Amino acid sequence: MPASERASVRRDGEALVFTGALLRDAIAGLWPDALAAMGDAGRLDLTAVPRIDSAGLALLSALSGRAGGSLAISGSPEGLEELRAAYRLSSSLAFGDGRAPQSPA
Repeated sequence: MPASERASVRRDGEALVFTGALLRDAIAGLWPDALAAMGDAGRLDLTAVPRIDSAGLALLSALSGRAGGSLAISGSPEGLEELRAAYRLSSSLAFGDGRAPQSPA
């Protein structure tokens, strides 16, 4: 992975600011930094994230869960909306949309 895409996270005010691609190979290394920076964060800033895969989404969703599912999200990296829809995550990346699954007709 090029250095310009190396994933990182830092705290900036009320936001956790992610940079680089949030892909499987980088996620294990981000967990400790993300948890240490989490505190009472109110927003996940993804504006410097070019793309995300399911491992990256799992990290962000877990962080959202720790915040009670109330984190605001800024930025929309490639893959985020498709994955969010596939896993039926709310706009704050919390699991479940509050509706019961539909039975196939």
